Amino acid sequence: MLGTHDLLLFSATVFVLNATPGVDMAFTIASTLRGGWRQGVVAALGIMTGCVVHTLAAAFGLAALLAASAEAFTVVKLAGAAYLLYVAWGMARAGLRPPAAAAVAAPQSLWRTARQGFFTNALNPKVALFFLALLPQFIDAGAPDKALSFLFLGGWFIVQGLLFLLALIALVTPLRRASPRPWLLRGLHLGGAGLFTALAAKLALTKP
Repeated sequence: MLGTHDLLLFSATVFVLNATPGVDMAFTIASTLRGGWRQGVVAALGIMTGCVVHTLAAAFGLAALLAASAEAFTVVKLAGAAYLLYVAWGMARAGLRPPAAAAVAAPQSLWRTARQGFFTNALNPKVALFFLALLPQFIDAGAPDKALSFLFLGGWFIVQGLLFLLALIALVTPLRRASPRPWLLRGLHLGGAGLFTALAAKLALTKP
């Protein structure tokens, strides 16, 4: 279909990738626990919008620049790590806020959550390189329009990834309805901050 092959294997590969814990999964879970299913859904939509960027980059050759240029890779990965630290700092502030202040704090806007989801994904060069490495394996050598094949597989990846995150949100949402204690909410925020700090460090130390 559209110059591609082994779509069942591609679907299985995408599932394994989605089910592997990482930045996207952590951000979706944290957003859902913090603001409910609406926050989780917009976080997922923001993440998948970032995947649109990676799909277009792979289809039109921009991702190849990251694979060929150590300098470009370094710039993008440091920008991504810096943004993850920014998100971690916001979570840490929420976790360190006094319980009374936390109880009256306004929930984060949906637009801000979507924007954070987009940048945590779009500024991750590992995702760009993954698209560049994975998608060509499922494109026929004689495909008449390889850019269209890239776009088709990227669209498949985005739809399947969104469905996975929506299922994850459905599983996590009931945990928020249990009215957790303030100390548990603080622990979730601080734990999330620590996780995102570790992910930022891992990204920053990634070699091209």
